[in-house]
Amino acid sequence: MPFNSGAVGLAAPPPEVRVDIRQVARPQRRTFGALDLGTNNCRLLIARPASHGFTIVDAFSRIVRLGEGMVQTGRLSDAAQDRAVDALRICADKLRRRDVTITRNVATEACRRATNGAAFIDRVYAETGIALDVITPAEEARLAVLGCQSLIDCDGPPALVFDIGGGSTELILVQKGARGEAIISEWVSIPWGVVSLAETEDTYLEIDEREPAYERMCARVSAHFGRFAEAVARAAPGPLQLLGTSGTITTLASVHLGLAAYDRRVVDGCTVTARSMHEICAMLACRSPAERAQVQCIGQERADLVVAGCAILDAILRQWPSEHVRVADRGIREGILRTLMIQGAR
Repeated sequence: MPFNSGAVGLAAPPPEVRVDIRQVARPQRRTFGALDLGTNNCRLLIARPASHGFTIVDAFSRIVRLGEGMVQTGRLSDAAQDRAVDALRICADKLRRRDVTITRNVATEACRRATNGAAFIDRVYAETGIALDVITPAEEARLAVLGCQSLIDCDGPPALVFDIGGGSTELILVQKGARGEAIISEWVSIPWGVVSLAETEDTYLEIDEREPAYERMCARVSAHFGRFAEAVARAAPGPLQLLGTSGTITTLASVHLGLAAYDRRVVDGCTVTARSMHEICAMLACRSPAERAQVQCIGQERADLVVAGCAILDAILRQWPSEHVRVADRGIREGILRTLMIQGAR
């Protein structure tokens, strides 16, 4: 369980940026790409610099479940690799067609942990031309915060940012530095995400078995909070503002808002009550996968994983009680784009 205690400036660039996709055109007009291959999702953003930050030119997101079955085998399965490569071929085509000047393509927990992760990285490059950079948990935390830090109230208390992924969850304490800048003072990466945690319990349970299974998942997550929670209590003994970024928190916010279909414009930056999050988590935990699939904004694709996400969120909210949680539909990809554009302006 990587744990860090000590300030890290958010503006510091990564030590290495492995970027270019083969045979990319080099036009004068600079277009940047950010690709994030996670344990559950493959996501791409293509953007150009703008006065307000950047303008999105193209985007892609697909659930690939790269880490499916890894809890049992420690390996990326052939089927999961095939799903990911298929999605990455689409990303490669978009990068070429949009004349992307430079891109950073990162992979996270599944590729870090899998015994055949390096072989998969080689396969991806051979078949798609995309060079994946397997980033550390520290870099993952830094990029996640950099991508959503504009949603932190700079006049408010220290912020606890959490990114619930497919194979791991990053928790980051962000404080104001001596010159008013945002710094990461504490962070931790815990080895549970929606895919890995979901695989610790049976998918199909009788109704009286569901709540105990949910509580076991919450306990597995909470067991990893110890040293980090102590460090947060020392560094920020008062109230915290909570900011969540991930498919879990954005999906649950959509349910809270009563949306018929997901709408990023409504969800990104919204504030939800912790009480509502607890109630929605409890409601979903007591339903079968088929019943969860009928909930608007959950659907078939998320029905079997959303309860694990709920358990992670619930564990966080129980450990750090707060009246409200802010929701970010932004994170690693936006952090990559900001970093690349800053470097490109030099």
